[in-house]
Amino acid sequence: MDDLTVRPATPGDAPAICRLLNAVDLIETGRAETDLVSVKADLTHPEAALADNSWLAHRGGELVGYGLLWDDSGAERIDMDHYILPEHQDAGERLLELMEAQAVRRAGANGAARAVVHLHLHVRPTLDTSLLTRRGWSTVRRYHVLTRPLAPADDPVPALPEGLTLRDCRDEADRRRAHELLQETFADHFDHHPRGYRQWLDDLGEHIDWSLVWIASRTGSGDIGAMVTTNHREAHGWINSLGVRKEARGRGVAGLLLRHAFGVYAGLGRTTLGLGVDTGNETGALRLYEAHGMALGYAVDTWEVTLPAG
Repeated sequence: MDDLTVRPATPGDAPAICRLLNAVDLIETGRAETDLVSVKADLTHPEAALADNSWLAHRGGELVGYGLLWDDSGAERIDMDHYILPEHQDAGERLLELMEAQAVRRAGANGAARAVVHLHLHVRPTLDTSLLTRRGWSTVRRYHVLTRPLAPADDPVPALPEGLTLRDCRDEADRRRAHELLQETFADHFDHHPRGYRQWLDDLGEHIDWSLVWIASRTGSGDIGAMVTTNHREAHGWINSLGVRKEARGRGVAGLLLRHAFGVYAGLGRTTLGLGVDTGNETGALRLYEAHGMALGYAVDTWEVTLPAG
């Protein structure tokens, strides 16, 4: 591995990591998608434990690879982020070795007999996926990142139908209610990890604007849906999550929340709004988003490997 060195990340590495991730973005998607706010949020997350769960690969003084491991489940499920410049595949494999070993340790410490490890990669990633298949990994799910152009003239904030109201979450009680609604509406979704209120706040980060998080209520039914959006990304506004309770689905609530976000973000001067959707989602979310003018930006595969943790 000649002059390859690997060490844990620190919060001070955020600018260099952001540059690496945007170099990967440019190769994979044709545009820089990563913002420094998000990188800093990962590195300062209370559950990050960087000394054990992060890796920076340098060669000749250049940062060529980055890995971050998350143990959100507290059980067998472990998640990994992995980024590598294409001309440094040996460094990419070294990071995989180190990250798999730590995933096994974490799952074992959780009392699990195995580690079920997930890694999200662009469908044409900078990592040579033959490295994954040789190590027993396979794809188990596909996600689409969808975007939609916005314009104030085309996207007014819609009028609400009679009996339906929206409120933002600047009040603490409403934040807690939004958390409850989203935990409920995503409970059956693939890859969902139940998160307590404080964990959910940590995941959203300190830059969340609660005026851009909404709860939908219907007369006689109470709170029936919630949507979290964020406005700190450089490339576009982003819908983090949109959930409607089972008994209220199919009645236009999700579409109304979407159009509300389109109108608000157009009014804020944003020209694009994006989100990620599981193509296997059984609620019909992909069809809903496409029906509202959202189109494929790029696709991401979930790769999985199961490793004994005994």
